[in-house]
Amino acid sequence: MNEKGFTLLEMVVVVIIISILLLLTIPNVSKVVSSVDSKACEAMTKVVDAAIAQFRLDYGASPSSITDLINGGYLNEDQARCSNGESLVIIDGHCVIN
Repeated sequence: MNEKGFTLLEMVVVVIIISILLLLTIPNVSKVVSSVDSKACEAMTKVVDAAIAQFRLDYGASPSSITDLINGGYLNEDQARCSNGESLVIIDGHCVIN
């Protein structure tokens, strides 16, 4: 008999190889996602700092909270927190992660 196809052993070997590759890549992907969230939060603090500087130029004083920037149209509500859920606050005229 000369039938073309894969044997059960060949299929098991392929599944084992794919499983090993997944086990090696999943931890690395989760590290990258964590790094991306951290970088995005740092970038958002810079955006808020720029809005604080613009507010300061317009009003001559620093805003007391993120709400002042949102109400003044300097930021939208999505920019009041980081993509990972951490909130941003203004302390001493600068944005920090709370």
